Amino acid sequence: MNKFEVFKTVDALNLIADDPEVKEETRKAAKEAAGTVARWTIPDTKVYRIVVWVLGIVALMTVAGGIALAFVPNSADLPQAVVSIGSAAVGALAGLLAPSPGGDG
Repeated sequence: MNKFEVFKTVDALNLIADDPEVKEETRKAAKEAAGTVARWTIPDTKVYRIVVWVLGIVALMTVAGGIALAFVPNSADLPQAVVSIGSAAVGALAGLLAPSPGGDG
């Protein structure tokens, strides 16, 4: 669902929530749904894109480094610092791209 569709859906749900002829139970559900749908959009700014790209590259480079070290004879294990950096990058990506469970953003 793109940003335009999200805004159209939120507007439609707000119209239902503000209509006095609709049952109170339905109006309350529409208002809650509008708040949920409004949180579905992911910010699309240059800084956000740069952060996502850099974290993705760090995660991929960590995997590539581990695979490369696996094929080098007599190489040591992958350093724990590299594993930690890769894990942190993947966790940060998941946190940035996952929708907020209950907050406003």
